[in-house]
Amino acid sequence: MEILGWSLVIILFIVGIAGAIYPVLPGALAIYFGFFVYGWFFSFAEYNVFFWIIQTLIVIVLFVADYIVGAYGTKKFGGTKLTVILSTIGLIIGPFVIPAFGLILGPLIGAILGELISGKDFQQSLKAAWGTMLGLFTSMVVKIILQIAMIVIFFIWIFVF
Repeated sequence: MEILGWSLVIILFIVGIAGAIYPVLPGALAIYFGFFVYGWFFSFAEYNVFFWIIQTLIVIVLFVADYIVGAYGTKKFGGTKLTVILSTIGLIIGPFVIPAFGLILGPLIGAILGELISGKDFQQSLKAAWGTMLGLFTSMVVKIILQIAMIVIFFIWIFVF
């Protein structure tokens, strides 16, 4: 049972980190659920209220930062809500349509289409798409850093405290 428990925890952590890059996956919630899986298989005794407060605050910061950073990049460069929506759709379907480069080209094409549909010229569409991409990748970096912090805190809590 120990191998199964650790395997599930590690798989959830991997899915969580992958979710920072690929939005269809649950991201931080998978990591958070990994803490419960550990507790169910081993023990909740290692956790205390401070562990849960810290981890919950990180998850909240992740969700808020994800929205704010992504939206800021788009708005800073003149993008619209439609741009954000279509770039997110492009991020989700891009890797399936263009396997090698879809993670980059999908949101870029979606952002350009969003701006063109909104009536902007191609030059302005490229500018807004660039801002969307900057916001998207900045958001990914922030999510990866915070999710790694969640995992590191978990291991410190389990093995040190």
